Amino acid sequence: MAKNTLKTIREQMLLSKAELARKAGVSPMTIDRIENGEKCRMETMRKIILALGYSLEDKEKIFADLI
Repeated sequence: MAKNTLKTIREQMLLSKAELARKAGVSPMTIDRIENGEKCRMETMRKIILALGYSLEDKEKIFADLI
């Protein structure tokens, strides 16, 4: 499974999985799966990147091994 830094970034921002999921318009289970290294669709990545306040150009900071 691929690794990513989503959990680290989310925790640094003091966001729960549910809060990030709500902001991104995805389910908390989706956030959990991604944090555990499962792949996701590009559209899901885009929603999460924007919900965290990053620009799409910063995608490697969060999903380096999934892209």
